[in-house]
Amino acid sequence: MWDDFAEAGTTSDWQSPKLGQHATGLALTNLSRGLYADHYNGLVTKGQPVLNPAVSSVEPADDPKKIVVSDCGDSTNWLKYRADNGQLSDNEPGGRQAINAIVEKQTDGSWKVSDFGVHDVGTC
Repeated sequence: MWDDFAEAGTTSDWQSPKLGQHATGLALTNLSRGLYADHYNGLVTKGQPVLNPAVSSVEPADDPKKIVVSDCGDSTNWLKYRADNGQLSDNEPGGRQAINAIVEKQTDGSWKVSDFGVHDVGTC
């Protein structure tokens, strides 16, 4: 999901069909809204986040339908820039931040992120 989001962020393409390949529900809505806001404000994102996700819990354990994934992502080299002049959009550095996501098994057997939370820089 984050790779698709990072790719769409290079042009703030809130309508990228790739977003729905790994996200659904509230997660997909939040990704699209964030990209639309960036597009509206003339911002693009450059770089890639550094991620090391790990499964925190599985429900139910004998036939998983829902997985909680936790991470301490690093956005140091994944920042927003003004599309018109390529300058950084603000003076806020990226950094390490806690990320939690709910991944649910879909009716077609695929797994998609249905919700996520990204906490402030410095939370991990």
